[in-house]
Amino acid sequence: MLKSARKKEKDPEGRMPLAEHLRELRNRLAKALLAIVAVTIVAAFFYKDIIEFFTNPILTAVGCDSTFSELAQQSSGNCARIVLNGLLTPFTLALKVSLMAGVIFASPVWLYQLWGFVAPGLHKHERKYAYAFVGTGVPLFLGGAFFAYKTLPTMAKVLLEFSPADLDNQLPLDDLLDLIVRMVLVFGLSFELPLLLIMLNLTGALTGRRMMSWWRGMIMGITVFAAVATPSTDPLTMLALAGPIWILYFFATGFSLLNDRRRRRRAALGPADDEASELDLTPEAIGEVEAVAPGPGRALPEQATAERVNGYDDVT
Repeated sequence: MLKSARKKEKDPEGRMPLAEHLRELRNRLAKALLAIVAVTIVAAFFYKDIIEFFTNPILTAVGCDSTFSELAQQSSGNCARIVLNGLLTPFTLALKVSLMAGVIFASPVWLYQLWGFVAPGLHKHERKYAYAFVGTGVPLFLGGAFFAYKTLPTMAKVLLEFSPADLDNQLPLDDLLDLIVRMVLVFGLSFELPLLLIMLNLTGALTGRRMMSWWRGMIMGITVFAAVATPSTDPLTMLALAGPIWILYFFATGFSLLNDRRRRRRAALGPADDEASELDLTPEAIGEVEAVAPGPGRALPEQATAERVNGYDDVT
């Protein structure tokens, strides 16, 4: 009975004192960190498999069909060899790979905790848009990461062709993994461009016609960005990044044009039955003031009444 009496009812609009906000933030951060640590510990037992998952396509593309363990036992070869420099590098690399896997695979947990902290302060329509953006943004990011994973072998093959003959290529594994992570992030974030444009259009900050007028500059800008973001010099890798972004940009433009047309049609129909119409608060000019003739029963004299304007007596 005491616990039920002390238990406070939650505010339906999610309002709470600052101390309770901080307490909830602490609890949700603790749950998110515990999930990341737990997944990191599990991933530490499979970090070699994770490394092979990223490196085997690159090794196969440059002519190395051996596995990572077999390649480490070879003294020489005609293909690139992945090496580790330093005594502590294997240990730090294992920590880095395990932590990266922990953050990625525990993302449903910490994203849920983040959403649980932010959602009570949002309105219903804002939650609907948030669900739509999260549900669309995650597949777009994963699509960009997939393109990066598929283009990395081609990129590695082109770059290693610049090596002089009869020389052994040695690729530091930590540098190679940093390059892979950077490419995945660049490809994934670049695929979020249409989502950003659609969000600006839904908020009314950008129109579809304005986006359509930018198409030449956007194609050139996306091409230059793809050329800079991809380390290789071959056009295939650049087009693998630029082509999908072009398609997504024109898709966002078409969606914005349709949304603008729907918005104009709704404005022409006027407000709905359950919506309040907009009030016109523009002040209007007052016409000439007419003199008020004295009537029976008035206490003011005729001269004072003639100087009375808008119901106010100007006689002092």
